Amino acid sequence: MATLKELTKVEDRLASGHRMCAGCGAPMVAKWVLKAVKPEDEVVVGCATGCLEVSTGLYPYSSWKDSFIHTAFECASATMSGVEAAYKSMKSRGLINKNYKFITFGGDGGTYDIGFQSLSGAMERGHDMLYVCYDNGAYMNTGIQRSSATPCGADATTTPSGTNSLGKRQFRKDLTMIMAGHHIPYVAQTVPVIPGTKYMLDLYNKSHKAINEIEGPKFINVLTPCARGWRVDTASELDIIKLAVDTCFWPLYEVIDGKFKLTYKPAKKLPIEEWMKPQGRFKHLFKSEEGKAKIKSIQSEIDKRWVELLSLCGEDL
Repeated sequence: MATLKELTKVEDRLASGHRMCAGCGAPMVAKWVLKAVKPEDEVVVGCATGCLEVSTGLYPYSSWKDSFIHTAFECASATMSGVEAAYKSMKSRGLINKNYKFITFGGDGGTYDIGFQSLSGAMERGHDMLYVCYDNGAYMNTGIQRSSATPCGADATTTPSGTNSLGKRQFRKDLTMIMAGHHIPYVAQTVPVIPGTKYMLDLYNKSHKAINEIEGPKFINVLTPCARGWRVDTASELDIIKLAVDTCFWPLYEVIDGKFKLTYKPAKKLPIEEWMKPQGRFKHLFKSEEGKAKIKSIQSEIDKRWVELLSLCGEDL
């Protein structure tokens, strides 16, 4: 397995000089996913409308060193499934002899919500492609509106906190589990590269497996920090991601041909408020008894989902 030192020497397929916000997690995710592609392989990158797309492909410029296709929120998966089908047809007729990989990126708005229908269809049809969701928990590109990935209790522009509101009322959709329910060859949940952790290269390792070892449809969900939307300092983003893992808000696991495997189990599970406290989008919950009661209900839901996952993975509490 490659080391961090070796991987830092691998040329980035996403060039610097893009227009992402300073400290944004999306380009971190894209760079490390693409590092898993073998140097001799070609890539077609697809991107749903969102932060990553508008900041890396502003016409006539592009930060992508590989072939890049932007399509609307709704149809990134459908577009890539068509590209993959065309490639297979042309290769079978000897019109293409190069080896291509097909990777689509989308935020949670374009994946959990607007683009879910085409994603589900592409996965069900069995296209040999990888879909990567960079989940930052809201429609960050258009003004921090809530999505179905937004955590319960979070303050967003369409679920504002106030006298009569504690932020988003609903618990977030568990898209990783939904994708596992499609019974595709590979599904994984992970986080960006965080030096010094036992799961430092979890994103790279899972991407490498999906891209190079498994044929068919693959899906990887990556919790991705957004300083503006989470209302945190950029220097603390990765610390907050670590807390998401250690509180089991965002467990790290994979599903290979229907078999669940936990890829990291915290030595000590932390209370969810440890993850929530540093984020400005949750600060209102700590100011009232109603807010504290909401935190308790969130903790109960986190505990319930964690126990269910442990059971699926054959792990003890």
